[in-house]
Amino acid sequence: MKRFSEKFEKIMMAITFAESGEHETARDIMKKTESASAERPTVWKRPRDTRRQSPRR
Repeated sequence: MKRFSEKFEKIMMAITFAESGEHETARDIMKKTESASAERPTVWKRPRDTRRQSPRR
């Protein structure tokens, strides 16, 4: 959840700069946000086996 709030905060900051006419600053903030998220590896979970196992006797 922390990553989401940090990313949201950076996006809102970029929007504020863009609205005030500082377009280059907003672009720089967004580039840093995108590069930071690209560095994190994606973790893929293996799908859970949905077949039922027959009880062993």
